[in-house]
Amino acid sequence: MKLLYLIPFISAFIGWFTNWIAIKMLFHPREPKKILGITVHGIFPKRQKQFAEKLGQLVSNELLSFSDIEQKITNPENIAKLMPYVEGHIDQFLRVKLAEQMPVISMFIGDKTIHQLKSVFITELEHLFPVIMQNYMGNLKQDLDLEKIVTHKVSQFSSDKLESILNAIMSKEFRFVEIIGGVLGFLIGLLQVLLTIIS
Repeated sequence: MKLLYLIPFISAFIGWFTNWIAIKMLFHPREPKKILGITVHGIFPKRQKQFAEKLGQLVSNELLSFSDIEQKITNPENIAKLMPYVEGHIDQFLRVKLAEQMPVISMFIGDKTIHQLKSVFITELEHLFPVIMQNYMGNLKQDLDLEKIVTHKVSQFSSDKLESILNAIMSKEFRFVEIIGGVLGFLIGLLQVLLTIIS
């Protein structure tokens, strides 16, 4: 009769152990192995190529799309934030560099002319920057295939590195799954004991 009360604890251990095994089988075995005539291979090592492809698509289409970047860098508010730096550079050019390169011309350029020139340049650049950035992003998108880069990088990860990355992200969730297995196993064992006593 005393052994009957051990059932919930045995069930809890079995529930925890089976979930622990299931989590381990996400990553192990690294290479396919025959066990009792059945080929066993960790889910992530087996599906690493497909995982890499899906992650590459996700990064390029959802997380870091070129259209989103283009919208950010061509946004008038963001361009306006750059203008003080641009204006300072133009001012430095007109007052110092122009005087060094063309001293004769600089003799005829006073503060009023410098202010007018800066105003013209700034107005022109405010219109020019979005066009430049759009062209640049178009060329960058052709030259830099994010999906291909991410897919290649992830597919080249070692199994150890992939496991460490996923464990770093999901260690709490994995632990929770193990604990839930133990708790459910205990409850099922307790139910079995109760049903045995009642009957």
